Amino acid sequence: MQILVLEDESRLAAAVQQGLETEGHAVTTAASGEEAFYLAQTRPFDLLIFDVMLPGRSGIEVMTDLRRLGLRTPVLLLTARDTIQDRVQGLDAGADDYLGKPFAFDELSARVRALARRGRTEASGPLKVGELEVDRTRQSAVRAGQPLELTAREFDLLEYLMLHAGEVVSRERLARQVWKEPARFTALDNLIDVQIGRLRRKLDDPFPQKLLHTIRGVGFMLRRE
Repeated sequence: MQILVLEDESRLAAAVQQGLETEGHAVTTAASGEEAFYLAQTRPFDLLIFDVMLPGRSGIEVMTDLRRLGLRTPVLLLTARDTIQDRVQGLDAGADDYLGKPFAFDELSARVRALARRGRTEASGPLKVGELEVDRTRQSAVRAGQPLELTAREFDLLEYLMLHAGEVVSRERLARQVWKEPARFTALDNLIDVQIGRLRRKLDDPFPQKLLHTIRGVGFMLRRE
């Protein structure tokens, strides 16, 4: 899993990073809410682990702002404030799990595995945005009852955009996650634009309401108008 850890205590952040990387995860750390907010928007993570009590922007504030932008990545909150009221506040704000400090790494690891299993279970179901539905098991897409004839690459592209519906998805993210290229380059940008154009013709041209939007200078977003 690609994991972002927001923790201002450098020793704890290093220990969590080392432990998770030993288990095979790729871990990025952030020491401030502002840094974590930027990273979570610009890089694809499978899990966010946020400390709640931070100087400046708290972990809950960062999570709440990301949820408002449509980011659905699972969030595990870490905090020394572990009363029932604190846990309820964190979960109501959009967290998927809550772990009080101090904690044993084995428990943190178990929570991470549980969230990973939950993500795999949710990933098996159909994806829906308005009248568009994607069946990942059958590799098929239907809009308003009409099947969409998509190539394998177009389906992969649509699936990724559906998984991140409501988010702005950059060309860099598409290069890494759909084309599996570690670096973005001009020729690939052009290819992505061509594939987006082909997908848009099949997805949107026959219908009055548009779903696939270009955010100039940033990337693309799948959402209902």
